[in-house]
Amino acid sequence: MNDFDEDVIVVGSGFGGSVAALRLAEKGYRVRVFEAGRRFEDDDFAKTSWNVRRYLWAPRLGCFGVQRIHRLPHVMILAGAGVGGGSLNYANTLYRPGAAFFDDPQWRGIADWDAELSPHYDTATRMLGVVEHYPHTGPVERIMKGAADDLGVGDTFRRAPVGVWFGKPGERTADPFFGGEGPERTGCTLCGNCMVGCRVGAKNTLMKNYLALAERRGVRIEPLRTVAEVRALPGGGYAVTTERSGAWVRRSRRTATAAQVVLAAGTWGTQQLLHRMKDSGALPRVSDAVGRLTRTNSEALDGAIATRVPEELALARGVAITTSFHVDERTHVENVRYGPGSNLMGALATVMVPGDRGLGARLAGLVGRALRAPVRQLRLGSLHRWSERGIIALVMQTADNSLTLSLRRRFGRLVMTSAQGHGEPNPSHLPQAHAAATAIAARIERDGGVPAEARGSWPEVFGIPLTAHFLGGAVISASPEDGVIDRYHRVWGHEGLHVVDGAAVPANPGVNPSLTITALAERALSYWPRRGEEDARPPQVPERSA
Repeated sequence: MNDFDEDVIVVGSGFGGSVAALRLAEKGYRVRVFEAGRRFEDDDFAKTSWNVRRYLWAPRLGCFGVQRIHRLPHVMILAGAGVGGGSLNYANTLYRPGAAFFDDPQWRGIADWDAELSPHYDTATRMLGVVEHYPHTGPVERIMKGAADDLGVGDTFRRAPVGVWFGKPGERTADPFFGGEGPERTGCTLCGNCMVGCRVGAKNTLMKNYLALAERRGVRIEPLRTVAEVRALPGGGYAVTTERSGAWVRRSRRTATAAQVVLAAGTWGTQQLLHRMKDSGALPRVSDAVGRLTRTNSEALDGAIATRVPEELALARGVAITTSFHVDERTHVENVRYGPGSNLMGALATVMVPGDRGLGARLAGLVGRALRAPVRQLRLGSLHRWSERGIIALVMQTADNSLTLSLRRRFGRLVMTSAQGHGEPNPSHLPQAHAAATAIAARIERDGGVPAEARGSWPEVFGIPLTAHFLGGAVISASPEDGVIDRYHRVWGHEGLHVVDGAAVPANPGVNPSLTITALAERALSYWPRRGEEDARPPQVPERSA
């Protein structure tokens, strides 16, 4: 180990990478973390989403914000960027999935996952400071309960578990979670801008827990370093080459070596690396199953919007997600909000059109709605005070559908592309989402006394769903024929290489996956020996053929 620059290099600092950094440091390893995004203090976040350079991630255009957007032929992906990964711009919503997730055929024969992960869910819940039931009731919470009742599923309504320090609003206090070892915190002011970046300091991002504690134990985090290559060395170990994020010239390429590497760059980043390194020969033994079972959480982002601000409803007040209900046994609906002034993402919204028709019919329906009521549609489509006029409906399913990702050459460059994969076709629309959005719109209109309407998204009009929960593609498996990593998250065929992030998740959880990714990472790292001790994990032996 002493021949390497580090014992372990961690690629990425999201929910998986942050767990790896802390737990390995606690076990005595020398750990360095490379993160493509920038480091944020509370005051560094954008005040609203209109501050594009601090909100969106497009480094070659000088935008070093927290919100990544990627597009594939079958899905548009919203992801996170920065030290702390997706925790910087996620909705701090931390559900445990139901039984269907643990019983998915991809992994149910490998272990009793529900039982094995249970203590690690408990650890993740404590570390992320989960409040099991959002403690405030306002107009949005009443609207969601009313919509659930109207749909006949009121018994499934619940308050969301959220990772937020509520405390006394706006009041700074000593660390309330880790006996004073963590950073000071400020009580939540219910400003609604969780997903733009919490400038208050109330949101339990990974910089407030795992990463803060990891740095205290000597972990080095290098921001704005994009990993360009991970190469297996002939005698064991890996060379990791990084370059300055977003650089057109003077990329400042540097290489560091480590005995072991943990890939935790998020599903998009980890898959990119595995596909490219396999193709280039840097990691030649990566399973041919890479890219299979890529999941979107069978997701849709629809919503409801009023023509003007219903002042008495205060729709933008609260944390990002506060409640949920189930339309049916596999379809989960949550309300989502942005704070006042954060209206940029409203540009993705448009008229809701039936998704079971062809593109021509969808476009004709959209144009027809606009022509029949042009003034109403202009008001509904305006970005002026968009976040204060509506409720986003985030809809997720446990349905067994997937995509298969691969590389293709376009204009001389290798890029990722997608095809329909195992199971049902990945849906381009969800009828259940349309029903939920319609019910929410009716309740806004009824409770607020203003005209309101269900809304879809522009990508959905063109048959491309939106997802904020891109998962899988390097999944846990019993053999290299049907997945990329084993039950301990070790990459088949490459000793010392691990995947510990959303790319490992083998099934659609049907709920926000952050707590699950954290629990899986806690479990994986619990099996690592202390530095210098013998590894108790068995050698990699496939448990069955594909």
